[in-house]
Amino acid sequence: MARIPAPVAAVRTAVRRGLADLPPGALVLVACSGGADSLSLAAAAHFVGGQLGVGGQLGVGGVGLVTVDHGLQEGSDRRARSVAAWARDAGFDPVHVSTVTTAGLPGGPEAAARTARYAALEAAAARLGASAVLLGHTRDDQAETVLLALARGAGPRGLAGMPQRRGVFRRPLLDVARADTRKACAALGLVPWEDPHNTDPAYARSRVRGAALPTLVAELGPAVVGNLSRTAALLAADNEVLDELAVEALERARSAAGLSAPVLAGLRAAIRGRVLHRWARELGAPGSALAYGHVTALDALVTDWHGQGPAYLPGGIAVARRGSELVRVVPAPTK
Repeated sequence: MARIPAPVAAVRTAVRRGLADLPPGALVLVACSGGADSLSLAAAAHFVGGQLGVGGQLGVGGVGLVTVDHGLQEGSDRRARSVAAWARDAGFDPVHVSTVTTAGLPGGPEAAARTARYAALEAAAARLGASAVLLGHTRDDQAETVLLALARGAGPRGLAGMPQRRGVFRRPLLDVARADTRKACAALGLVPWEDPHNTDPAYARSRVRGAALPTLVAELGPAVVGNLSRTAALLAADNEVLDELAVEALERARSAAGLSAPVLAGLRAAIRGRVLHRWARELGAPGSALAYGHVTALDALVTDWHGQGPAYLPGGIAVARRGSELVRVVPAPTK
C-alpha cells in the first residue's frame, strides 16, 4: 500500500476529528473558494465522509460543497462554476453555488464580504438540512487574527480568535499549517486558485500575512505562528468559563426596569464587563459595532456614578442610571 503523504494525512486527521461527534446520516457541507486551504479541506472531507459512510462508526450521510460568488472580482462567476464542476466530478452531493451582493452591508469590503458569505452559507445549510459547514481556516489564519486583534486593542474575546465551532460552522484545520494545505493539494494533484485579495496591501490582513507575521517569524522563530494560535485556544477556554459566570451574574442583576447597579458593583470587573456587553446586545446593540468604549461608558454608570448623562450605544440605544438601576431611555433628539 502506498504511503499517504504527511500533509494529506494531517488534513484528513483534522477533518476526522472535526466530524467525530456527528450523528449517523448527518450531511456535511464544505465551504470552498477553490483556494488551497478550502480545496484540501474539501478533498479530505470527501475522503473521510466516504470512509465513515461505509462501515464507519458514525455513518456520515453525505458530503456536499458550497461555493460563494461575491461578485467582487472579474470572472468570479467563472471561478465559482469551475469549483462547482470539480466538486460534481469528484462526487460531492449536493453542490451549490451561492451568488451574493455586498451592497448596503456595514463595514469595509472585507467585513461586508464576510457578512454576505456567512449568511449565504447559513442559508444553504438550513435549506439543505446540513448538520455542519466546514470552513478552511488554518493555524496561520488564526495567528493573523490574533495579531489583528492585538493591533485593535481587543480584549480576551478578540484575542481568542476564531472559534473551532460556532453554530453550524466548524473549523477543523485550526491546528494545521497553511503550508500543509498547499502540500496536500500538490500531493493530490489539485490546482488551487490564488485569490488576488490575499496579496493586496489595501487589506489589513494581507499586510499582516505578507509582512507583519513573516517579520515576527524571522525575528522570533517559526514557533511564533503556533504560539499565537495556542494563545487563542487558551483564551477561548478561559472565555468560556467567564461567559458562563457572566450569564449567571446577569440573571442575578436583573431588576424590574433593567439592571441593579448595586448588584453590578459587587461583581468582579471581568464579569461585570461581560454582563454589560451581553445586556447591551440584548437591548439591540449590534455586536460588530459594540466597542470597548461603549461598555466602559456603561460601567461608569455603576462604578463612577456622579449624576452623568446616559451612555449611548450603537443602534441609537441610550442607557441611563435611574436611582439604583440602569435602564434604557429614549435618546435626546439631536439638534
